[in-house]
Amino acid sequence: MEEMERKGGFLPNVFKVMAHRPNEFRAFFAYYDILMNRENGNVSKADKELIIVATSANNKCPYCVTAHSALHRIYSKNKTLADQVIVNPELADLRPRDRAMLEFALAVAKPENITEEHFSSLEKHGFDREDAWDIAMVTAFFAMANRIAHLTDMRPNEEFYTLGRLPKEKPEESE
Repeated sequence: MEEMERKGGFLPNVFKVMAHRPNEFRAFFAYYDILMNRENGNVSKADKELIIVATSANNKCPYCVTAHSALHRIYSKNKTLADQVIVNPELADLRPRDRAMLEFALAVAKPENITEEHFSSLEKHGFDREDAWDIAMVTAFFAMANRIAHLTDMRPNEEFYTLGRLPKEKPEESE
């Protein structure tokens, strides 16, 4: 947690909340790291953050929407897309590939029975079954995270609101 605070300049509230039970904290963040840092496949870090934004907005989770829209802005270098998805994914300026990805994630989040039509829609946009699994696992993991945030009334750190919108402040050098 100290490393996260040092690197980011603040300690995200999710760390404080999950520290309530150290074993669950370790398991939660171990799985988070596995899902979010997987390097192969066609689902980028920015894609995963956008999935989290869309499904967390659907689940009405202010913590995850705010925190992960900030991360999406950083990874994608797009300052507006996450906000558009939060307000109305149908009207967001999404590429067809991203729209198919989010439609699949939202079908998993609803919960909807996933059919061959869902997979075919993804495949038309360059995703394979492993990518579908990645999209579904990110969606499912963050459904749990959304419920934990609701249970604990977890609120976003103020820092998340400007992260990825404003230039990062450089620490003042002492003379």
